[in-house]
Amino acid sequence: MDQFPPIADHGLIGDLQTAALVATDGTVDWMCLPRFDSPSVFGSLLDRRGGHCRIRPARPYRSTQMYFPDTAILITRFMTDSGTGEVVDFMPPLTDRSPTDNHRLVRMLRCVRGQLSFEFDLMPRFDYGRRPHTTHILPDGAVFHAGDQILTLHAVREPDDARLARLQVVGGGHVHGSITLEAGQVRGIVLESGARTAPRALRVAEVQGLFDDTVRFWHTWLAQSTYRGRWREMVHRSAITLKLMTYAPTGGIVAAPTAGLPEQLGGERNWDYRYTWIRDASFSVYSLLALGFTEEAADFATWLRGRYRAHGGPLKIMYRVDGSWDLREEILDHWEGYRGSRPVRIGNDASGQLQLDIYGEMLDSIYQADRRGLRIGHQGWHDVVDLLDWLTTNWDQPEEGIWETRGGRADYTYGRLMSWVAFDRAVRLSAEHSLPGPVEQWQQQRDQIYEQVWDRGWNPHRRAFVQHYDSDVLDSSLLRMAQVDFVAPQDPMWLSTLDGITDELVTDSLVYRYDPLAAPDGLQGSEGTFSLCTFNYVNSLARAGRLDQARLIFEKMLTYANHVGLYAEEIDLTGEQLGNFPQAFTHLSLIDAAITLDHAMDSARASDPLQFAGLLRS
Repeated sequence: MDQFPPIADHGLIGDLQTAALVATDGTVDWMCLPRFDSPSVFGSLLDRRGGHCRIRPARPYRSTQMYFPDTAILITRFMTDSGTGEVVDFMPPLTDRSPTDNHRLVRMLRCVRGQLSFEFDLMPRFDYGRRPHTTHILPDGAVFHAGDQILTLHAVREPDDARLARLQVVGGGHVHGSITLEAGQVRGIVLESGARTAPRALRVAEVQGLFDDTVRFWHTWLAQSTYRGRWREMVHRSAITLKLMTYAPTGGIVAAPTAGLPEQLGGERNWDYRYTWIRDASFSVYSLLALGFTEEAADFATWLRGRYRAHGGPLKIMYRVDGSWDLREEILDHWEGYRGSRPVRIGNDASGQLQLDIYGEMLDSIYQADRRGLRIGHQGWHDVVDLLDWLTTNWDQPEEGIWETRGGRADYTYGRLMSWVAFDRAVRLSAEHSLPGPVEQWQQQRDQIYEQVWDRGWNPHRRAFVQHYDSDVLDSSLLRMAQVDFVAPQDPMWLSTLDGITDELVTDSLVYRYDPLAAPDGLQGSEGTFSLCTFNYVNSLARAGRLDQARLIFEKMLTYANHVGLYAEEIDLTGEQLGNFPQAFTHLSLIDAAITLDHAMDSARASDPLQFAGLLRS
């Protein structure tokens, strides 16, 4: 590729075991096989020689992109002076939940007006471009061999077609081809991994059947949603995005399907997010439960139980999607990085950190699932009791914290807050279902944490809760204090904290995690505003009764979504999206903020119609 497209110039497709990014110029520039956390086959998003599959018109064009309504099927439309065409990209969902090496990426080509000539280039680069391959052109497609890895190109054509296109192998073992279509014609290609047979010609009707089945899957899944609020399209797009990041065989949910996308262009904050964090996945389950999706919560509970039983003791903060925990970090020195942002890291050394908050997020998701009818089982409860035994003797110690800084451990207020949540939710579950356990001890631990946070987490000079004890640094992770019921949402001390965050960490409604100059994090450079924190800010404002401000910020935040409603991790000063994409954190917090704001606005309308009318005009 000649240049790197903006991070936001992509849509996401997937089959519930892996995913692909498709740019608005028709290029698949990121895809890992056979799983989210496997080595890439297409990686030109991080290196121009990293491999891609590009389909676009042979003449000058302009393009737009959209999702087929209420699905994860992506349509890239091309307009030229000779006609209009579409590339319809999707991956048939793998619903049997068995891990497989066999995945299909369907790329249907349509001419909808006039005449259009498409060109395509298929340039796989296996194992992050480190493994060579051979290329074989056959009558109905092509095969790429890289040791035990196989990628097959199947032609989509009709019997009277001479060939799909004029295929030829060009330098570097990639395939180039072209095809001209008239209005109404549909052709295309199917890329298949792990196939052990020769390429075969697929008929248009067969591929149309795959399209119909994929539409049916997504419509059936989305029909479970109970959300009837004001922002249904954005909330449902976020729900679909979270589902796309779910590894169906185990129920693990990745933080993002990408690695190495920078938090600062040209900087070193480039991390691999293709793993299941206890925190992120618990938040995702919480948000999906709030929309009425219960299957994902049950699957994640099974995944969690497997992680604990695999080695006992404290949980790791993250795992691979299959539950293993070898995430040794390494650097791809041969890759240039997105717009020169190096190093490109795969693996994640933060997996060895101590982050005490994960137990609170896990217990809160279990508690929310219980409230929606998903009762915890006998063995699952005993696992919880064992984990809380560990937390009882370990919560009061320094840790690395939620943001995974690399500047050493501290007594983070957020870690204590979520430890309080862990004990509190266990006490509630025990009381509601008469479950056995050392409840008095849990209550004592819960109350001790409560008093400690109010005593040491509150800084009287700043008139705010602070990032860690004995500091005066504000941290937007604490925006969750009211959401988890630790503090009343209109408590004066909480409102003072909210005001402090507004003054120091908010810029034109966008929220930074913390000030790295005030709280060095062991890394060079800076970062953009953190979109999770912005939506949590909306949530806090709504709970505090500041509805006009909350709604304005929420609506402004929606304008930062990309053209198909997706968000990366951060937003920079120019409004450009930064960090891994799309980000589960951002989409789950959008859902939470929308639900909270809906509820607050409905309550305002019921209690004071005149005030509500003023809110609508603001």
